[in-house]
Amino acid sequence: MAHTPAISPQLEPVILTVPGIDNSGPDHWQTRWEKKRRNCRRVDLGMWDAPHRNTWVNKLNLAIHRANRPVVLVAHSLGCVTVAWWAAFEQPAFGAPVIGALLVAPPDIERPGRDPRLARFGACPRQPLPFPSFLVASRNDPYCPLPISIALARDWGARFVDAGETGHINAESDLGDWPEGERLLDRLLHDRPAPAAAKAGSWPHAGAPAAGGGRRAGLHR
Repeated sequence: MAHTPAISPQLEPVILTVPGIDNSGPDHWQTRWEKKRRNCRRVDLGMWDAPHRNTWVNKLNLAIHRANRPVVLVAHSLGCVTVAWWAAFEQPAFGAPVIGALLVAPPDIERPGRDPRLARFGACPRQPLPFPSFLVASRNDPYCPLPISIALARDWGARFVDAGETGHINAESDLGDWPEGERLLDRLLHDRPAPAAAKAGSWPHAGAPAAGGGRRAGLHR
């Protein structure tokens, strides 16, 4: 387990985007967020078309610790699994240095017939993540059935958000800047509970409504 340096919670958080296989192109909402938010930058995982689990986890770990300030992770697809493996390997304290994560469209890496590149990531970690998180999933994602996404949210302790029928929630989903996702990100940045309170259960459990009293939270297209 890596030593976690003390980081002042008063520092402005940095947003680290964690793409999946083949990286996120110019029309992907992650790329758009990086251009419009001054405190948002991408983790260069490398090996985009042939990902290697430990390499990706190590590069994510380096980016988190080099930030030297609170971090919010914004992961898409296989990037979500990379975040889960980082938490499993590093076992950081709750909310330090990662104060929250937006996990979008994680793939089912254990499904028969899956992309063989996903096999390098093994069985997906299922322990609760040590930070507040939202897991956003689509009802017609070709890479993960909705019941698997709901189960992941439950196991990770993430708050589940139903994105309706939006495919893999990527550039092909034609989401533009994806303002609904930005609202979830802003909630992680500004409405996070104190670590002690979160441990006591004040952060809503997986499956609780994300906003407006309904699961879809305005994300259904």
